[in-house]
Amino acid sequence: MATTVRTPSFAPFLIQQDYDSYTQEQHETWAELVSRRMPQLAKHAAEEYLEGFAIIGLRADRLPNLADISSRLGPRTGWNTVSVSGFMPGPAFFEMLSLRQFPTTTWLRKRDSLEYTPEPDIFHDVFGHVPMHAHPVFADFLAHYGQLCAGIEDEAILERIGRLFWYTVEFGLIRQHGRVKVYGSGLISSNGECTNVLEGHCQVRDFSLEAVLNTPVQVDQMHKVLFAIESFEQIYEALQQVAADAGVEDPSSPARIV
Repeated sequence: MATTVRTPSFAPFLIQQDYDSYTQEQHETWAELVSRRMPQLAKHAAEEYLEGFAIIGLRADRLPNLADISSRLGPRTGWNTVSVSGFMPGPAFFEMLSLRQFPTTTWLRKRDSLEYTPEPDIFHDVFGHVPMHAHPVFADFLAHYGQLCAGIEDEAILERIGRLFWYTVEFGLIRQHGRVKVYGSGLISSNGECTNVLEGHCQVRDFSLEAVLNTPVQVDQMHKVLFAIESFEQIYEALQQVAADAGVEDPSSPARIV
């Protein structure tokens, strides 16, 4: 009997990064974006982010080559950075995460939009997200988050669980050596959002799964409340609790594809 091979739901969104097509102006824009963020991040980013930045070989003067990053990440945590055409529907996004494939846009914002873009670009996706994928516990959390959400069809449940992603992966804080440090991509890649926290305009609460799940996401304004974890094991344990409360299979089974 012939075996039917299912086409992944994300297949239509996959593209190739044409690295040689980037212009010198684009490389210079990348360099300016990095130079604007690194002085603040050197003092206020989580240790794991800064370590990951070095591990994946990000350069301050050149746009990232996704194949090179994957060659460094794969042996460490099983993750790959995969080029996609743009915004992806939830099922395709979750399926990619469950397979440890991080969907990454390849376009870069223009010089007149350095501070903000309405949709993620390669600076947000790679500079903001990917260094954390070198950390084993965070890498497991992200893959198992994708596994969990891929098995849920109820939009209301997904929206609620999505708050865990928002307040960790996108806008997460961690306490290290008595100080609040940033690791969420929305804070890493945005000077405005990060400064909003560091200057005390955003209340920093201790991470509580109940509080996180009951705090709606607002994307049209600076955050007034964010949550600080004590360790990355804390968000992994929170995900396991979410799975148990939702009555779905424990997402802690191996998801790594090697």
